[in-house]
Amino acid sequence: MNENTEVSTGHSPNVQGAVMNTPAALASDVPASRWSAVAGTVLLLTAVIGVLLVAFAWPSVRSSVHDVPIAIAGPPTAVDRVRTALEQRVPGGFEITAVDDTAAAEKLIGDRRVYGAIDLSSGAPQVIIASAASTAVAQTLQATTGLGQTGGTPVAVRDLAALPAHDPRGAGLSAGALPLVMGGLLSAVLLTRLVHGTAQRATGAVAFALTGGLTVAAILQFWLGSLSGSYPANAGAVGLTIAATSLTVLGLESLLGYAGIGIGAVLMMLIGNPLSGTATAPEMLPGWSGTLGQLLPPGAGARLLRSTAFFDGRGATHALFVLATWVTLGAILCLVGGLRSARSTVVSTR
Repeated sequence: MNENTEVSTGHSPNVQGAVMNTPAALASDVPASRWSAVAGTVLLLTAVIGVLLVAFAWPSVRSSVHDVPIAIAGPPTAVDRVRTALEQRVPGGFEITAVDDTAAAEKLIGDRRVYGAIDLSSGAPQVIIASAASTAVAQTLQATTGLGQTGGTPVAVRDLAALPAHDPRGAGLSAGALPLVMGGLLSAVLLTRLVHGTAQRATGAVAFALTGGLTVAAILQFWLGSLSGSYPANAGAVGLTIAATSLTVLGLESLLGYAGIGIGAVLMMLIGNPLSGTATAPEMLPGWSGTLGQLLPPGAGARLLRSTAFFDGRGATHALFVLATWVTLGAILCLVGGLRSARSTVVSTR
């Protein structure tokens, strides 16, 4: 009778035990978490969302005009008069460079040493702006200098470096900053998961920087119309920014594991992107944050792209140096991590 029962059920006692020990059966035996663990998780999530809000909202909310470099062209007495008026309207708002004539002011703007100029040297006053350098500063300069009437005479405005007609507000350039950072981070994560070998991962990062730079620059320039200038130069600026982010995160991961990816994400996304000043200008960010942002790939990359797209590459030296430094640092970290991994492999095989 027992034998027939075993046959009819189709399972031996050993098989039945194996069925009972499946993951589904074991899952029901996992004890429920303590309420203290739930409370701790909620507190952690609350802290995270608070930090994210501060990181992204604080630079925007606290943005203001302070030490924004501009030029004033004209006789010394006229320059002093305007300097005093500006200081009364916006105390500490502008860092003023006095020049003799219009040509000198235009050179400073073209070299990206100032954002605009008030020209009093040619009789009728005019304001020279460069909206491609920063629409926020251009608008602020016009508003602060009282562009409506000056003694009953309208003040002329001339845009020395205008944004493209298809994107006069520079929305594409501002919106493209975050995808560049995310692209660099995502490439590092995927290469870590899908590709083995330090050299292979680093090569993949460089190759993606090339293809990603060509793709992003093509979309911004030929489809959205947000960029002018040389397409190869623009693609190079985008690619160098991606490479700086991707190689740095890969290098941190090769040394610290997944903790390195977390550090890279905080450095590039949580700090670098909000402090890049892409939507306004680094000088308009609170305190020292704008200066710090220009030392990180997102800020340096945005400045480099503005230079290649609208100023024929002028004013790009600092940004190029910063990005090249991060690329070199990332490559060194990858090399050190690869050598350490190879040494560990040799030791483990002995």
